[in-house]
Amino acid sequence: MKINSNTTSQSETSTVPYTLGDMEQGAACCIPVPHIEVENLSVAYQGKIVLEDVSLNINKGCITALIGPSGCGKTSLLSSLNRLTDLIPGSQMQGKVHIDGVDVRDPQLDVMTLRRKVGMIFQKPNPFPLSIRRNIEMPLREHGVKQRGELEARVTTALQDVGLWDEVRDRLDTPALSLSGGQQQRLCIARALALEPAILLMDEPCSALDPIASVVVEELIHSLRNRYTVVIVTHNLAQARRVANYAAFFWMTGRVGKLIEFGRCQSLFDSPSHDLTAAYVTGVSG
Repeated sequence: MKINSNTTSQSETSTVPYTLGDMEQGAACCIPVPHIEVENLSVAYQGKIVLEDVSLNINKGCITALIGPSGCGKTSLLSSLNRLTDLIPGSQMQGKVHIDGVDVRDPQLDVMTLRRKVGMIFQKPNPFPLSIRRNIEMPLREHGVKQRGELEARVTTALQDVGLWDEVRDRLDTPALSLSGGQQQRLCIARALALEPAILLMDEPCSALDPIASVVVEELIHSLRNRYTVVIVTHNLAQARRVANYAAFFWMTGRVGKLIEFGRCQSLFDSPSHDLTAAYVTGVSG
């Protein structure tokens, strides 16, 4: 499969602050340095192929949006990057996925270390039925952080990074489930950030939120650019255009998900190379 992409020069990197009004111009591009390299990746469940022959590079410090209709393999691709597909009975992967040159399918690879480096944010907020503080402390303790001072510092920093600190600093020991939906999602992002990942995978992180909470989370996602490599599945094309540096469009071909086009987000929306992409981003199909 031919993957449509474009080159980027350093002079095109922008530091202009993000606002929702940037939708017309699209998110500024970052310097293309591959962080995740996917080559001829296929995923099957119980012998049924759901994603076939996907190849693309996901660049370091950039936001890459995976777009396309439901059922075309976007979440399967996302889950394959930190081997969450291993948790699904009957799942099979073929092809190569390298992160910083390391083969994530290597049988000798410590999967827990991989998932600490490659965090996952799910569609529906999933805080633990514990206090706000313990939601962040528990995974830290599981990964060997025991000192009270370090735990407190990591909790504070993570909550500050997602803009929650001022909202919850006086009630850290209250139940996390008492937070609003948007606050719960930001807490889940803080929980992932506390483990100091390099990559964040996000599976429709705003779809279960109201419009106001969605804007807050979307602005947070945009603020993570350059600090983390972010891969986000979204059905909200306007959101993809606002936050992403790169976009990958998937489609069902013969009941199998395939990558149709990949490249700069603005170029993919404004001048797509494939007729299917053009039809999808203009609302003609999908």
